[in-house]
Amino acid sequence: MQYIYKPMPEPKLSKTPSIDDSSLIIDSHAGEWTSLGANNKIIESTFGDYTYTMDEVTVNYTEIGKFCSIASHVCINPVQHPMDRVTQHHMTYRKVAYHFAESDDKDFFDWRRTQTVKIGHDVWVGHGAIIMKGVEIGTGAVVGSGAIVTKNVAPYTIVVGAPAKPIKERFPAAITNKLMDIAWWDWPRKKLEEHFDDLNDIELFIKKHG
Repeated sequence: MQYIYKPMPEPKLSKTPSIDDSSLIIDSHAGEWTSLGANNKIIESTFGDYTYTMDEVTVNYTEIGKFCSIASHVCINPVQHPMDRVTQHHMTYRKVAYHFAESDDKDFFDWRRTQTVKIGHDVWVGHGAIIMKGVEIGTGAVVGSGAIVTKNVAPYTIVVGAPAKPIKERFPAAITNKLMDIAWWDWPRKKLEEHFDDLNDIELFIKKHG
């Protein structure tokens, strides 16, 4: 039997966010050139320009910067249950669904909203990673596949494992500092187009723009 490989065509993106029809998006914002993949569940979160998610991604109460790459099956800011109550079951705050009251526990949901996650620019979150509540991930960081991030991650740092721990820096400190100063992720589209090829050569980029 002969197998024929036919690659799927890359979607054409635009300033208007591309959102798969199968995804559930609630009270969220996506910037220009963004792409949200299939079967995502996004609640009260923001996505900076050019950021994309793959399939089966869950994001709650999170601020994500520009040019971020979110792989499939990632969960960012999984919601908490009330461990200090007699029962952790959500009937105690989703009262209406269970006919225990005519309104839900607003204070509990407001508390959830205070436990935000913040992700900088140009961050890569690998397949199946989980980023826990209140964590901040610095610009340029990498979260390895399957990692469970419980603590803040410094810029341009690679973390792996459960719980996630730093294993290396992407660049020497001098280069990291230069990149942070240049802040290319804030360039307007015209400047990005003019210097697009520079993005493939770190030494040339630093020399030219640092």
